[in-house]
Amino acid sequence: MILTGADIVVETLIEQGVKTVFGYPGGQVINLYDALYTRKDRIEHVLTAHEQGAAHAADGYARASGEVGVCIATSGPGATNLVTGIATAYLDSIPLVAITGNVPNSLIGRDSFQEVDITGVTLPITKHNFLVKSVDKLADTIREAFVIAKSGRPGPVLVDIPKDVQIAKCPYQPSPVVEKKPLRLAKGDKLTKAAQMIAEAEKPYIYFGGGAVSADISHEIIRLANKIDAPIGCTMMGLSCIPVDNPRYLGMEGMHGHYASSVGQDEADLIITIGARFSDRATGNVSKYARKAQIIHIDGDSAEISKNVAVELGIACDMKDALDRLIDLVSEKKHPAWMARIAELKAEEAEQFKRVTATDRITPYSLIMETAKRANADTPIVTDVGQHQMWVAQFYPFQSARTFISSGGLGTM
Repeated sequence: MILTGADIVVETLIEQGVKTVFGYPGGQVINLYDALYTRKDRIEHVLTAHEQGAAHAADGYARASGEVGVCIATSGPGATNLVTGIATAYLDSIPLVAITGNVPNSLIGRDSFQEVDITGVTLPITKHNFLVKSVDKLADTIREAFVIAKSGRPGPVLVDIPKDVQIAKCPYQPSPVVEKKPLRLAKGDKLTKAAQMIAEAEKPYIYFGGGAVSADISHEIIRLANKIDAPIGCTMMGLSCIPVDNPRYLGMEGMHGHYASSVGQDEADLIITIGARFSDRATGNVSKYARKAQIIHIDGDSAEISKNVAVELGIACDMKDALDRLIDLVSEKKHPAWMARIAELKAEEAEQFKRVTATDRITPYSLIMETAKRANADTPIVTDVGQHQMWVAQFYPFQSARTFISSGGLGTM
């Protein structure tokens, strides 16, 4: 069938399984909005008060659902208003596709009204971006944007579409959804080495980040911890991946983290890090970080291995597959003295916590716990950035993955 570029964009979004998009209209995307309106029974558009809100809404949608979030804005200031939301998604590895309109091809590079090089602006904060100059490239570009956004380490992709491309027509052929590209599998010798290091450790500690949430590997982490008798800590972006009532779970570690988690990590002789980037908020002074421990780092992104903290063994791979195979390789082992020390740390923390919260006054803790009583286990908890974010990170009893929604890396308020 013959469709306009605008119709092709919306049909391809529907083809990719998109049910909701967030945006704000403008002159250079008016054709896209006409196409959305004529398909309102097949795809929902949420009108935001500002383009920045559209980017943040798409980001939050992706965090909560695990699907790719989509936002739309016009050219110039509309496109630049998306930048903070795109950067927020980039720093936290959230899959996002941002679609912007631009001036017609004939006006690009002429300082035209509301023209801006948005692909240049967003180059440092996207996994990839596209300027689509021909309507016959449009459908495949949208499809590729979705593959890139959700493959490997997830992240945002921007597609910039000049107005004349939206108006032009060409044949459109629906295509099956292309799933994300599979990550490389861990090499057997590296997993064997990891199993050997675990066998030799007396104080193993498992530490995971937001990558574990994206990879949906909470069960694998718990299985590994149970088999090797290790406590579990996390970064802020890892919150909600493991239920707080799991007896091995120590909570968030780092600058604003739990006492038991931070001290336990410092005393460990082996840290198994999964899907985390060793942020400065988690490690503090890296020269003093975990000086007693060897570190195994399992991550989907090879660029993160030894980037912030030097590790003894780095494995860039499909984390779910690696953990499944590692669990089969390791022998079951108990560490009674180590787990007794962890229990001691948890008891010390509980006593400190009891003293701090023993009051009849309304406190951040009491407000958060009253909120938790009224929420379901799968209710998304959304925070702004600031001290209130830290209180939620420390106190809220998360039970289900993808229920903590907050900006971590960029700290967007």
